[in-house]
Amino acid sequence: MSDMKLTNEKMLTFTGHEKVGTFKAGEKLMEFGEKQNAANEALAANVNELIKRVCALEDKQLQNEDIMRRIANELAGLKKELDRVRLTEKLNSGAIERLDRAVKLAEGDGK
Repeated sequence: MSDMKLTNEKMLTFTGHEKVGTFKAGEKLMEFGEKQNAANEALAANVNELIKRVCALEDKQLQNEDIMRRIANELAGLKKELDRVRLTEKLNSGAIERLDRAVKLAEGDGK
């Protein structure tokens, strides 16, 4: 967060309701203006800091979405490969069993 942390004191620009004479009005108006400028500066610094943080979070979210999309694609590819391996294993097991039966039948016929 910004070094210019907002506090009630920093945002207080009007400090009194006392009567101000004609000759003091300009001085009081100048004091109010300076305090208002300082409060505006602090507020602007905090708003700008928040904007930077939101932008950084949005960038991070986009990166995370991209990473999740790539992970999802990898998982889909892995599932396809796993299904292919399972099918190959089943087909190979069936072929091995048929060959084994054929060999046993051939041995039985030869005796």
